[in-house]
Amino acid sequence: MISASDLKRGIAIDINGEPCIVENIQVKTPSARGGSTLYKFRARSIVTGTKVDQSVKGDSSYKESVYDKKAVQFLYRGQDSYTFMDLEDYSQFDLDTKALSQEANFMVEDMELTALVIDGVVRGVVLPDTVNLKIVECDPAVKSASATARTKNATLQTGFTIQVPEYLEADELVKIDTRDGRFVSRAND
Repeated sequence: MISASDLKRGIAIDINGEPCIVENIQVKTPSARGGSTLYKFRARSIVTGTKVDQSVKGDSSYKESVYDKKAVQFLYRGQDSYTFMDLEDYSQFDLDTKALSQEANFMVEDMELTALVIDGVVRGVVLPDTVNLKIVECDPAVKSASATARTKNATLQTGFTIQVPEYLEADELVKIDTRDGRFVSRAND
């Protein structure tokens, strides 16, 4: 059993008998004396892909899900699936686009990932915390004096659109946080 106060991003827990991966967690500390700390988290079902939002006290506990991990490589996108290769036995398998709706925004061909295996079946993949992606198109910078850091829209090589600082141009490599889809920094080649 794992308590709500020990939850972290990427941990697999059972919610209503279904294995789920914790995607993000927020800790809310009450301002009144004697109030208990609340843990608000979002988890995604490994089997169905549905999102579950929960708000619990720190003494609540969850059963950890039993699953295996294996190293895989993303090969290519099909019409309605993504094809991966197991790096141990080089066998290929597909995952439905619905199962990888969030992850697809950050996956590029030949990227190595970790697959989650439950009962011998691959149910999903886990992305690294940050990935390096190329900007393929971005809005032009507006020339004017400003005291604040300004941003503009940029489309990445995966088709995902994010906000980046105004000084970045197309064909630059940027580091993106996969947990919230935000720009982190320029990527070092």
